[in-house]
Amino acid sequence: MGGARGAVVSPERLAAASGALSAAVEAGGAELPRGGSARATQVVTKVGKRTALVGGHTVVALAGATGSGKSSLFNALVGTDVATVGVRRPTTSTPTAAVWGAEPSGELLDWLGVGSRHLVEGEGPGGQLGTLDGLVLLDLPDVDSRETGNRAEAERVLELVDLFVWVTDPQKYADARLHDDHVAALSAHEAVTIVVLNQADRLTADDLARCRTDLGRLMERDGLPGATVLATSARTGAGVDELRQRLANAVASRAAARARLAADVRTAAGELSAHVAAAEPQVDAATRAELLDALARAAGVPTVVDAVARDYRMEAATHTGWPLTRWVHRLRARPLRRLRLDGRDVRVTESDVRSVLGRSSLPPPSPAARAAVALATRRVADRAGAELPTPWGEAVERAATPPGPELGDALDQAVVGTSLLARAPVWWRVVGGVQLALTAAAVVGLLWLAAYVVAGWLQLDSLVPDVPTLGVLPVPFVLLVGGLLLGFVLAALAAWLARIGARRRGAVMDERLRASIAGVADGQVLGPVRRVLERHAATREALRHAADV
Repeated sequence: MGGARGAVVSPERLAAASGALSAAVEAGGAELPRGGSARATQVVTKVGKRTALVGGHTVVALAGATGSGKSSLFNALVGTDVATVGVRRPTTSTPTAAVWGAEPSGELLDWLGVGSRHLVEGEGPGGQLGTLDGLVLLDLPDVDSRETGNRAEAERVLELVDLFVWVTDPQKYADARLHDDHVAALSAHEAVTIVVLNQADRLTADDLARCRTDLGRLMERDGLPGATVLATSARTGAGVDELRQRLANAVASRAAARARLAADVRTAAGELSAHVAAAEPQVDAATRAELLDALARAAGVPTVVDAVARDYRMEAATHTGWPLTRWVHRLRARPLRRLRLDGRDVRVTESDVRSVLGRSSLPPPSPAARAAVALATRRVADRAGAELPTPWGEAVERAATPPGPELGDALDQAVVGTSLLARAPVWWRVVGGVQLALTAAAVVGLLWLAAYVVAGWLQLDSLVPDVPTLGVLPVPFVLLVGGLLLGFVLAALAAWLARIGARRRGAVMDERLRASIAGVADGQVLGPVRRVLERHAATREALRHAADV
């Protein structure tokens, strides 16, 4: 008695919980309800201001309905008639404060907005154990006053006090407005709540016991099963000393203010926690692969890969084909050059890539490709936001759908910025050298045979040596026919190898392009979605830390 210490919330723990609540509001942003975020911000502000006040005062408010005898009880606790008591209602229109102890309380009362102040000399009446020094007792206007201003003033001060003393009477102890609008709304503040059944002298002992039991049941229904219920009579003084002792215990603990603030933080965190999910869904590999495939089709990757393969075959023909007809292949337009992706028409830089000179000539995506992209992005949003509350799910959907032409531009820039050049295979040079040798042999054979024909026509056969033979075939004939036949066969073999190489080159470029497309997917779709989920996780964790105070 007089030295009781309940569950104490340390200043460090309270500050950490308040910081976590502030971080949750910041991380949640527009996805949290505006009213809940505003109330949480007010709680954070109140924690900062209340803990910054110098002194160890404990602010206790006597609050209740009209006619419950708050002012009479207030005067009984103070020991003198400070609050006005009368028959005409409402009697109390502004809060009145009684302050015990010499420690300055002006700054605190200014913050509370209480102008009427009374300094209690000594301990006042009563023989409680422990001192009341540091107690600031407030007599509030009626919470059910017919005057709107009085009700608003009572509610304003109730938001700031450290400990509630709900004063009721045998006639109005079950009043719905008191329980539903006030007591139940502060159900998380059980540790700083005392319930007083005043005017107990009007009841017999049996009736008083039944009323206290019924009032305890109502408090349990309001969410305060362990709330203290006292019976008092301001007229006879019954129970006043017990109430004064409870107040002395609260003053001695010096923890009521932090307990009240901690309850406020828990309440605000609990309200916002209803607007976050228990966990964050993730985009699975299959959904990501479907998105990449749809974006690749929309970016024209199949067209580019086909152009790479055809360009490879044409380039191979210019190096490995029959030398006398290679020039024909050089006259044909290259597929990559048509698409302006051959690396020669443009030099892509950070600034060029957004200009006309840095754009490809790929045809625009077909309606089917655009529909596939829309379906894939919607599926990403559905998978990532399936289990989230509606505002978070909508945020995920907005993140997965870039506005305007941004996605198409990014895809085109990714294709333009991907190098499609590769080193020429060594076998091209080998086959090309062999082709030159075979062509040279055919030319030598042709010229040799032509020399014999001219010598015969000029009847100079006697001057021309005999033609050497290879078996039964003249060597010039073997050189000519062999050079031509082997050249054609080698060209056909090279064309077959070029088709294989073209498929491999296409696969390599397809991998490069898809890697670039993956970067666009991460930057334009998956990255924004992931950031929304990270904000949700940060909000959820911050609210959990705030609620643990």
